[in-house]
This record gives sequence, C-alpha cells and structure tokens, in this order.
Amino acid sequence: MHPDKTSEAGVSLIEHFEGCRLIAYWDATGKVWTIGWGHTGLDVYKGLVITQAVADAMLAQDLIERENAVKKFFDGVPLTRGQFDALVSFLYNVGPGKRGIKSGLFVLTNGQPSTLARKVLARDYVGAAEEFLKWIYSGGVPLRGLERRRRAERQLFLTGAWS
Repeated sequence: MHPDKTSEAGVSLIEHFEGCRLIAYWDATGKVWTIGWGHTGLDVYKGLVITQAVADAMLAQDLIERENAVKKFFDGVPLTRGQFDALVSFLYNVGPGKRGIKSGLFVLTNGQPSTLARKVLARDYVGAAEEFLKWIYSGGVPLRGLERRRRAERQLFLTGAWS
C-alpha cells in the first residue's frame, strides 16, 4: 500500500533542511531545545553535547516514529515512495498537531484534520501537493527557509525527487 521506510531522497531532504548541530540549541521558533538533525524531546537540554554517531542514531529513531505515524494515519491509502517521504519530512518538521495547542499534519488547533491530510485521505494527491505551500509561516510570519522546504517536499510528493 505504501513504503515502510524513508528513502535516501527523503532522508537527504530532511538532513538538508534540518542541518546537524552537535550542541543543543534553543529553537526560538519552536520554543524547544533541539540537537542533532532537528531532534527535540525531554532528552534534550541546555549544555547537551553529542557525537555525530549519536545524532545519526537519533535521526534514525525519529524517522521510525514518523514513518509509523504516517503509515497508521494513512492506513489503506496508496502512497508512492515520494508521497510517503514528503509526508514523513513534513511531519518531522511540523509535528502531528494537538487540538487547542498546535496545528500539525494530523490535527489542527480546532481539532480537525489538516487540509493536506484530508486531501491525501481522499486520494486527491494533486490537491494535497498544493497544501504543502501553505505551511510556510512561523508565528504568522512567512519564512523563506520554510517556503524552500515546502517547495522541495511538494516536488518530492509529486515526482519522487527534489532538488
């Protein structure tokens, strides 16, 4: 029905846009401590330093979690390799969402699924691809880096490749 694992193209997109930092930093946009390839969580704190091998292992584990979430949410929906990879990348960056707290791929703050998710569930893949381009804002401000990432994810979703 859909791939089980993110391809090299999907991983390279995530690595390209996340970048890798081996010293924990405060992500002012996400308001969270971050390390490695964009890893966040209770295991990340001020002053944490890791090796490249640990950063790569964190990415591998984070990808498994995102891959499983995409497979579960879109169960029964046929996805190409590029579509799967783009959704994993989007989820990696935006998160699943939580009603009343934060909009994400699966749930908006109003409790409804995102339009991107709804269009994928409806198998409106062309319409879904256009939804990526609407997720370029942080704190209500459009960010060039997010716009570039969303264009790359859209291209990956439609063609299986990005550049």
